[in-house]
Amino acid sequence: MTLESSKTLGGVGALLIVIAPIATTYAGLLDLAGLVLLLIAFNDLANIYKDRRIFSNLLYGVITTLVGAVIAGVVVVIAAFGILSALDIHVTWNNWSALRNYNWSGFNNWNAIYGYIAAIVGAVVILVICLIIAGILLRRSLNTLSEKSNTHMFATAGLLFLIGAILTIVGVGIILIWIAMILLAVSFFEMRTQPTQPPPAIPPS
Repeated sequence: MTLESSKTLGGVGALLIVIAPIATTYAGLLDLAGLVLLLIAFNDLANIYKDRRIFSNLLYGVITTLVGAVIAGVVVVIAAFGILSALDIHVTWNNWSALRNYNWSGFNNWNAIYGYIAAIVGAVVILVICLIIAGILLRRSLNTLSEKSNTHMFATAGLLFLIGAILTIVGVGIILIWIAMILLAVSFFEMRTQPTQPPPAIPPS
């Protein structure tokens, strides 16, 4: 794999993830395709620059994010069904009318659902922690790639990823991560395919 093809794969992969929220119908497929292309590109760049940190930190960050998302998702689903059971609400995947028509004014057994609400909050905290860890790892990967490729925008994207991960707890972090992904795409397309040559030495007069 050449540097030219690696930067193209990385740029296209980042762009697919950028446009995924817009193309709602195929968002999942675009995210998956973009992630696969990024992993391939980072692995190839790690081999080209002979520094495995470029790929390994990204890979560990992706794994950390997936683990956090799975744990949070499972906990939220279990807690949601627990809350429905405590409220004595019976719904199906195709019929949520019982929840919409529930008489909340007549419910006074809040102690029965406090534990489930706490579990949901804990799941969100776990997810945010995993995202912050992933942001740190991704920043390390992009800092290394920035040094090796002499493309400083990689480091800027990495910093924005980390700030976005920290601020996901208040929602605005999602926007920052999306902007960081745009910067990542631009960084790939700005990469030089040839090493920068030092200026010629000036002969002594």
